[in-house]
Amino acid sequence: MQKLTKELIEANIGTVLTNEPLANHTTWKIGGPADILIEPTDKVALSRSMKIVHKYQVPWQVLGRGSNVLVRDGGIRGVVYKLANGFSHLSFQDDEVYAGAGYSFIRLAVMAGKEGLTGLEFAGGIPGTVGGAVYMNAGAHGSDVSRILKYAEVLLDNGEVMQMTPESLAFSYRTSVLQKTRGIVTEAVFKLAHGDRKEIARQMATHKDRRRLTQPLTMPCAGSVFRNPPGDHAGRLIESSGLKGFTLGGAQVSEKHANFIVNRGNATAQDVLNLMEHVMDVVEEKFHVRLVPEVLVVGEG
Repeated sequence: MQKLTKELIEANIGTVLTNEPLANHTTWKIGGPADILIEPTDKVALSRSMKIVHKYQVPWQVLGRGSNVLVRDGGIRGVVYKLANGFSHLSFQDDEVYAGAGYSFIRLAVMAGKEGLTGLEFAGGIPGTVGGAVYMNAGAHGSDVSRILKYAEVLLDNGEVMQMTPESLAFSYRTSVLQKTRGIVTEAVFKLAHGDRKEIARQMATHKDRRRLTQPLTMPCAGSVFRNPPGDHAGRLIESSGLKGFTLGGAQVSEKHANFIVNRGNATAQDVLNLMEHVMDVVEEKFHVRLVPEVLVVGEG
């Protein structure tokens, strides 16, 4: 790992950190260290670093802004890529939006609305980055990424760059082929429609107010923890099971929204995992429905 680190630093590809605590890079404020954390300066630097990492046959993972992910307490072996400032570009061409993978998905919705473009209103309450939203087919309020994405630019493990359409991404509920294919989203192009700025702003404000009133935004969390089962809502099932406010270690089922787990200040990843398992068991016993996690669990215990 020392040789790899040395070569990465010498390649001048951006920030290279070793044994970096991932609790500093996740919205849950939880997670052990990454052997190497890379914040590449741009796509060229990312491609160069991937070739070096590939040469050493070291495993790698991508971390955007660290929402919707739980990093285990043992951390992540190998390389973690964090796409940040070098991937935060945004531009508009008529009704199309070009956004870097590191751009905030919420801010993207706001900026599109200011341009009078409709189609991204649903994203106004979804934390994380554009790249993460494509990876997970993020959605809310009856819409999702698959409905508005024209294509995503993806850098594959072998250095090849592909433009992947919604069809080739094989989108389904909170899922894409990227969860099985080794590649990194570097940019996404969205096809929107011209709309009324006032109506777009009204919808955005409604979503924002609902989010503020119903979600624990002042505490470290990762967004929705479980997928909604067909025809129902995970939050309703958890709340109806009497689990709102239930605590294990430093992790707690939010008192505001039962499908959120919050870090009360000293939670470990194991606390969260234990609480998730307890929630799944209780809901299954009461409703005969086994909840499926929406958050990605990565790293070593």
